Amino acid sequence: MTEKMPVLFVGHGSPMNAIEDNEFSRAWTEAGKALPRPRAILCVSAHWVTRGTLVTAMEQPRTIYDMYGFPKELYEVTYPAPGLPDLAEQIRRIIKKTDVQMDQEWGLDHGTWSVLHRMFPEANVPVIQMSLNANLQVSEHYEVAKQLRELREEGILIISSGNIVHNLSLVEFRDFAYDWAIEFDGQVKNWILADDHEPIINFQKQGQSAQLSINSGEHYVPLLYALALKTENEPVSFFAEKVWGGSVSMRSVRIG
Repeated sequence: MTEKMPVLFVGHGSPMNAIEDNEFSRAWTEAGKALPRPRAILCVSAHWVTRGTLVTAMEQPRTIYDMYGFPKELYEVTYPAPGLPDLAEQIRRIIKKTDVQMDQEWGLDHGTWSVLHRMFPEANVPVIQMSLNANLQVSEHYEVAKQLRELREEGILIISSGNIVHNLSLVEFRDFAYDWAIEFDGQVKNWILADDHEPIINFQKQGQSAQLSINSGEHYVPLLYALALKTENEPVSFFAEKVWGGSVSMRSVRIG
């Protein structure tokens, strides 16, 4: 019997968390140590938005440096985990809500490798990515994600990577938080604990704090990929619970 794998949503924040020793990178390391060893990892990253749903299907995905203006040391980090084309094909088969296409071009972007560099530093677990389909409504992302549930029973660790609060137009690179960011981050935490996903899906109806927290949806939607995979009575816990830089929530969620 294969152990049912947990699901993670990781608030990834700055790419510098991949190389800095800070409270977030340490929390990711500890979270990784607490996980059972997966057969493979499926990541849904805020940094791969496409027209249509794509899944990486190459044997050896490249490390993508999709960020600009950071120190040289960050661009020297590699994450040479193997791919798993068979898993990509399985995902193509099990998702019925939308067509899934095999991708041979993308690789692992920093929403994936910056986190995995801390959680699985040996890079010896196969990793694939699935894109965020820009043609889908928010509720449709949630329904697509539900169809991935069977993978948890087969040793696949599913990690979604984004930020609950992510407004870079208002970010300040120091340790503080706007009141509205704390408010919305706390609201989402309470909805998760209450197993009430409807207001999280319909975030546009949640007032000014939600509007300020989500000025573009690509960092928020990955949360739905984790929540949709939760089954009844599963435990939920949080790590890296903090809003940093005024407008970036680092809150991360473990289900199971």
